[in-house]
Amino acid sequence: MKHTLKVTYPEWQGGVNPNYMLGAKIMELVVPDSQHIEEIEIPVATDNKKDMLQRSQGVDALKVLQAQTQAFSAILNTKEPDKVITIGGDCAVSLAPFNYLSRKYGANLGIIWLDAHPDISTTEQSHHLHEMVVSSLMGRGGSDFNVKYPVDKRQILLAGLVKKALRDIDSHVNDYNMQCLTPKQLRRDPTLISNWIKKNNFTRIAVHFDLDVLSPDSYRSIYPAEPGLNRNEFTAAIGKLSLENVGRLLQEIDNNSDLVGLTVAENMAWDALRLREQLAKLSLFD
Repeated sequence: MKHTLKVTYPEWQGGVNPNYMLGAKIMELVVPDSQHIEEIEIPVATDNKKDMLQRSQGVDALKVLQAQTQAFSAILNTKEPDKVITIGGDCAVSLAPFNYLSRKYGANLGIIWLDAHPDISTTEQSHHLHEMVVSSLMGRGGSDFNVKYPVDKRQILLAGLVKKALRDIDSHVNDYNMQCLTPKQLRRDPTLISNWIKKNNFTRIAVHFDLDVLSPDSYRSIYPAEPGLNRNEFTAAIGKLSLENVGRLLQEIDNNSDLVGLTVAENMAWDALRLREQLAKLSLFD
C-alpha cells in the first residue's frame, strides 16, 4: 500500500503574518482524515519579535525559515512517503515537499500551481519567501532556498493566474515564458489541465492550492475577504474561481493522474481571528 503522509505545517514567516498559524490549525480539521494516512505536525517558531524576523540574504526571517524547511525535509527523507499532503501556513510550505517529490519522481512529476499569483519573485523583487516559491523550485529564487532537485519550467503550470493583475514582482512569468491558464480558461474548459498532463506525459502530479485562487465571494477565509476591505484598493490580484470550479479542477486532476502531492495554503480565518481578538480582552485570560 502507498504510504501517504499528512503534514500540518503552520509556517507563517514566509509571509511574515502570524495569522496563518490559526488558519493552519483550522484547516487541519477541514482536510479529510483516513486510517491509511499517517499524520504529523511540524512545530514552527511563534515568536514574532523583530530579531526573529531579521532580514538576511534578502529574505525576511531567513534563519527561522531555513531551520523549519530543513526540519520538514529531514522528516520526509526519513519517512520516505509516496504521497504528501501539506497543510499550511503560507505558500512557502510547499518548498520542502515539492523538492522531495521532485527527487522521488524526477521528470515524471508535474506541478500545478493553483494560485491567483505566480510566486515567482527573487530577492531583488521581494523579501517574503512565500512570493518566491515557484522560482526557488526552479532554482531561480532566493539563493538560500533554491532546491536541491529543481524542476524545469515545463513541469509547472500556473493555473488560475490573474494575468491582467501581474505586478512588477511577477515579471518572471513573462521572462521565463511560463505556462499559464487563466480563471476564464479554466471555467470554460476544466479539461485543459488534464490535456496539459497528458501532453507532457506526467505520471505524477503535485498540486499547490493557495486558497486565494478563490473569489472572496465564494470563500471568505482569504486575504481579500477581510471584513471592511475595499477590494478596489487591494494591491494584488484577487482570485476569480468559485469553490465549485476548483472542486471540478481537482477532480479532473485526480481522475487523470496519480496525485502524489497536495498543499492547501494561506487560510486566513477572519471570523475566528476577530473572535479570538475580542475574547483575548477579557481578564479571564490574563
